[in-house]
Amino acid sequence: MPDATTRRRYLTAGGAVVAGAFAGCTGSEASDETTPATTGTHSATMAPMGTVEFDAVPERIFTRLTHLAGMAFALGRGNDVNAMHAPDYYDALWNQFTPRLDGVSLDWSGLYSSWNPRKEKLYELDSDVHLADPAGMAALDGWQSSDIEEIATNVAPWFGNYYSARHGDPPADWADRYRYYGLWEMFEKVSQVFQAQERYAALAEIHDELLATIADRLPPADARPSAVMALPRDFDTIYAYKVNNPGYLTAHTRPFGLTEAFPDISSGDTVDMEAMLEADPDVLLGLGGMHPDTDLPAARERLRTHPVGRQLSAVENERVYAQGARFQGPILNLFQLEMTAKQLFPEQFGAWPTYIDGPYPELPAEERLFDRERVASTIRGEV
Repeated sequence: MPDATTRRRYLTAGGAVVAGAFAGCTGSEASDETTPATTGTHSATMAPMGTVEFDAVPERIFTRLTHLAGMAFALGRGNDVNAMHAPDYYDALWNQFTPRLDGVSLDWSGLYSSWNPRKEKLYELDSDVHLADPAGMAALDGWQSSDIEEIATNVAPWFGNYYSARHGDPPADWADRYRYYGLWEMFEKVSQVFQAQERYAALAEIHDELLATIADRLPPADARPSAVMALPRDFDTIYAYKVNNPGYLTAHTRPFGLTEAFPDISSGDTVDMEAMLEADPDVLLGLGGMHPDTDLPAARERLRTHPVGRQLSAVENERVYAQGARFQGPILNLFQLEMTAKQLFPEQFGAWPTYIDGPYPELPAEERLFDRERVASTIRGEV
């Protein structure tokens, strides 16, 4: 890759250099058109950055949150990621799914943990792209607009969108250039950064087919259960997450049109067990339940023996299920759509095995809702 001072090229408008929130952006308005690659350069456009130009396909990839790290993984670039939030945790979680994808491997263990990265570390990593939202960075302690611009100019551009997670409000200075994207819409834009549009298209076709299968088999709305995503680690304080919120955090639950168990709270609010019983969801989706450090049988037993928890319909009917992650990339989204379909509607989509531990269950070929080999071959680059 070119050195840090030449890696980033300025775009021009009317022959003049355009400087937006940081050097190299096409102003504060974010168009969604992408400039075709010419004379070795290519560009990609996404809010809040605007259009970002690259003079080569990035090799070293900084990420902050796993929806973007998961996009790099889906494009066959997972092992080029050099930083991410809680790398050991997510390495273990993602590798609960890779055993079902022949010839696909992933190693995020030991990477730099980048929830609130140090500016000096970003110089040291010397990445070719920062798959992170500059608006999200601006909300972190210790980061100023000048720091964000400095890294974009001297190291590599930013390219990410965080507040699409649940359509949250970005910092005020970024609000006029912000817009929200679905998970797969954002994935298409990231694929342009890596000039991997064919891989995106192949995976998007599988995703579209899966959504069509789900839509075709769903029972009527009044026959669908109430549900909540939750982290029942401490039964005095439970984090409750909505299943129908806009944003990519619910990309694996929203397509099912479920009844919201907690319609009047904000997603991620804490509730106690008495409030959980009052809502009494038919289905409890346990976030992180597939992580190898999670003892799901023990969690179910604690619910069964809790004086209030044992009265929950989801507990009585054994409908406490394991989930993966909300900050999901495209590959986890495919698996989580399949598993959620089976957990919610076994009569329509086939039963979900009683999950104890270990990797994603090896379902018989005829019971799978998408083709594993098509996914694996795309990640391997056999498009």
